[in-house]
Amino acid sequence: MASNQFGKQGWTPERIGNLNGKTFLITGTTSGTGFEASKILLSKGAKVVMLNRNVKKSKEIIAILKKKLDNTVDVSFIHLDLAKQASVQKAAQEIIEKTSQIDALICNAAIAQVHKQELTVDGFESQLGVNHYGHFKLQGLLYPLIEKSKGRIVVVGSEGYKMGIKTIKFDDINWNNNYTPNNAYSQSKLAQIMSVYELQNRLKNAGRSTVNVYACHPGASRTSLIKTSGSIMTRFIWQLMKWSPFVQSAEKGAYPQLMCATEPNLDQNCFYGPTGRNYWTGPVGECKLESHAKDKTIAKKLWEVSEKETNFNWNI
Repeated sequence: MASNQFGKQGWTPERIGNLNGKTFLITGTTSGTGFEASKILLSKGAKVVMLNRNVKKSKEIIAILKKKLDNTVDVSFIHLDLAKQASVQKAAQEIIEKTSQIDALICNAAIAQVHKQELTVDGFESQLGVNHYGHFKLQGLLYPLIEKSKGRIVVVGSEGYKMGIKTIKFDDINWNNNYTPNNAYSQSKLAQIMSVYELQNRLKNAGRSTVNVYACHPGASRTSLIKTSGSIMTRFIWQLMKWSPFVQSAEKGAYPQLMCATEPNLDQNCFYGPTGRNYWTGPVGECKLESHAKDKTIAKKLWEVSEKETNFNWNI
């Protein structure tokens, strides 16, 4: 592993300057890394728009953030259910009406290890539907405003992209046969990461260079991701693991997305996250991305399938 460009400690939020006048949109902020990222951005003077499914919890989180930081922090909430394409459409419309700029859209929300195959209302395997298709459409709908703002798109992937079948199962993308929670989750995260580099290629070929798109991962962090959607056994093992030295705090798990959203002159070709053993914990910096995640033929096909399934054309 090359030495960390940010030194021995890696990237930390101390590097973030004053964010007054900047606007950040984050999906999935009611707990875990999304909550921690919101808190840090607000503490630096940014405006944060949280995009969550749970209205009640979002209101509670806003109250908690104001209490922890200051009553005057600029934090608001727009309802978004990534499992429903109609909700993504509605949320994007509301964002465009209420927000004049987007300095970074952070696609942080995810579901993981869904025990049995579940389909979304639009007929997608749930992890692919939420993690990939929901965010794919959201990015596309908000892209014109992000471009106008010379903003960024940050996609929070997962080291889970290395597991499973290491490609997109186009002949059975919903896993109607041989469904396993791990394979489906892995495919959804691989799809998210692949689409980052495919979008970069498309923007480059179109000569549109004002939007930077980044992929990162949080490492192994203490979040409620597995707790809320894994099988009983997976949850039990994760509860034991959570307090081991192999797992880091949710706050540290937020560092990669914060870096990708704020650090100037960051290389878009890289994949960022904790650089320690297995990329679970450690100083944040550049991680090695396995070659299957940059398979251009698969990525191009995935993009076309995604446009068709979400009924959305990016026009780039």
